[in-house]
Amino acid sequence: MKRFFFSAILLLLAGWSVAATTDEDGSRLWLRLDAVNTNAITGVKCTAMTELQTYWQGGPVVLKHQKGLAKDGYTIKSQNGKTVIAASDDAGLLYGAYHLLRLQQTGQPTASLDISEQPFYDLRILNHWDNPNGTVERGFAGKSIFLNPDPVRMKMYARANASVGINGTVLNNVNAKPEALSTESLQKAKGIADQLRPYGIRVYLSINFASPIKVGGLKTADPLDADVINWWKEKVNEIYRLIPDFGGFLVKANSEGEPGPQDFGRSHADGANMLAGVLKPHKGIVMWRAFVYAPQSPDRANQACLEFMPLDGQFADNVIIQIKNGPVDFQPREPYSPLFTAMQKTPMMVEFQITQEYLGAANHLVYLAPMWKEFFSFVKPASLKAMAGVANIGDDTNWCGHHFAQSNWYAFGRLAWNPSLTSEQIANEWLAQTFSTQSNHNSKFSILNSQLLQLMLDSREACVNYMMPLGIHHIFAGTHHYGPEPWYSPKGIRADWTPPYYHKADSIGMGFDRTLNGSANVKQYPDSLCRLYNDINTCPENLLTWFHHVPWDFRMKSGRTFWDELCHKYDEGVHQARHFLAVWDAVQPYIDSQRFNEIQRKLRIQARDAEWWRDACLLYFQTFSHRPIPQDVEHPVHNLDEMMKFRIPITMYENPECGYTK
Repeated sequence: MKRFFFSAILLLLAGWSVAATTDEDGSRLWLRLDAVNTNAITGVKCTAMTELQTYWQGGPVVLKHQKGLAKDGYTIKSQNGKTVIAASDDAGLLYGAYHLLRLQQTGQPTASLDISEQPFYDLRILNHWDNPNGTVERGFAGKSIFLNPDPVRMKMYARANASVGINGTVLNNVNAKPEALSTESLQKAKGIADQLRPYGIRVYLSINFASPIKVGGLKTADPLDADVINWWKEKVNEIYRLIPDFGGFLVKANSEGEPGPQDFGRSHADGANMLAGVLKPHKGIVMWRAFVYAPQSPDRANQACLEFMPLDGQFADNVIIQIKNGPVDFQPREPYSPLFTAMQKTPMMVEFQITQEYLGAANHLVYLAPMWKEFFSFVKPASLKAMAGVANIGDDTNWCGHHFAQSNWYAFGRLAWNPSLTSEQIANEWLAQTFSTQSNHNSKFSILNSQLLQLMLDSREACVNYMMPLGIHHIFAGTHHYGPEPWYSPKGIRADWTPPYYHKADSIGMGFDRTLNGSANVKQYPDSLCRLYNDINTCPENLLTWFHHVPWDFRMKSGRTFWDELCHKYDEGVHQARHFLAVWDAVQPYIDSQRFNEIQRKLRIQARDAEWWRDACLLYFQTFSHRPIPQDVEHPVHNLDEMMKFRIPITMYENPECGYTK
């Protein structure tokens, strides 16, 4: 059937007479409009006017300020032969201008408009994990764009963010170096803030909680110490003298060895509230991360609730608890973190990971909107105050290391603006802006678009299948988070940094028992989910080994045993990855050669990686199951001893300059 489908598509494509396209390097992202320099824009002089004067190809546009509209919101109306964009402030006008340009770029009608929009979240923020030396932790696209900020590059960065509604940027790594608060570093932050401000973007800083000791020379960083509080007041005043619209602090404390208030016998609330108090006169906020886990914990997934639930309601009103979407660590699939539904009295924000730390880095095409929409199917968007995304941006020419990885930056911004948008809507927008040309807003491009659209929509599930299906998690290689190494368990390393801690494979079965008879992680969820997850017969199969130690012969909904289903899932992932490459090969005549070749190379890597994942995992888990791989599954071509010696070559993890510290 697949062979027939591709033959039909190729015949159809062969009938198109499309001129060769000019090579592109991806540096313009999805903002690929050519300058036209129109004088048909009147009204408020602001950045929105400049954007429209440069790129708008339609008739007259009027920009005006209008009272009564929500912050950052706007209306776009066709009136008397003109398009009128109204907003209460310049930022709203800019977002309205980009909406109009998006309609133009995607070939939508712009003659009779009546649009009214406002952002769902006031704070839509990127977290950059950039280090002072220019390396980027979990960065797969080169060095930090903030190391030596290039004005042209910074303008493009600002435009890209504003075009999807992102209005905040944390400039440095959550594993913050104390020197982030040095006067020299703050002067540099001021220069970046000045370049981003015209595009409605405020800057924030990650801080090291021990800064009063390491920068200020104090003997303590106790948040209740008067000298410590005074040091922070003076430092915050210094920041606001340089950056009057500074947004506030992001804090990782008492996690993975980072200092925090618990070092001084204080609570997370004590630490967060002290910082909130010194920021409040300046209208700044504290984003306090809930990513905590202890070596002695029997279940790392329980730790955030254990530490933060006793503090619910004790945080200042300008503190937001920033929680990763899942309870462990950005896995290809996790249940949502139960802290989101457990905390009732504390403002919360979700932290998504745009950079693909556990999803093939910049080598694999994995469109993440379906993952984030899955999260929102459990956590109501209205229960959150903001959205943060760990950025995948570096100084590579194409910004993200993989041309398709740009779609995740784009999708994050669009969902932070409107979480009710579907994965399909966002992917359609991005594809039309990224790969279309002026000549293909027609049936030809719609067929091309439909093939790439389905590829994107299927890509996350495919990645789960060939990496860690059925709820398996955290079985990555010990020295990086790229390839499989479910056997990694050297002596002397803490258990929760090894895959066997999570998969617990033995002769009976595999999976982490988080039921009421196990770690009782299910009890942290609402009663209805607790009952659902606690029963192996009702637990969703895509989370089965997350919550249960599943017998190898457990009967799945397909009628297969758990072992056979596991084999089929891994094999399905491999075939999906190969299918993506075939889809891409079929559209070669309609993509510029540079981007086509670069993406094709990545897809070939992805297909090979999928085979390595399947072979390594099935051969290893077979040593516990002692069951044959089903005949209708493609059998591994490697031996286990070969796989255990093999290291998938990936430069960004092999290079010690990557910023990886574990």
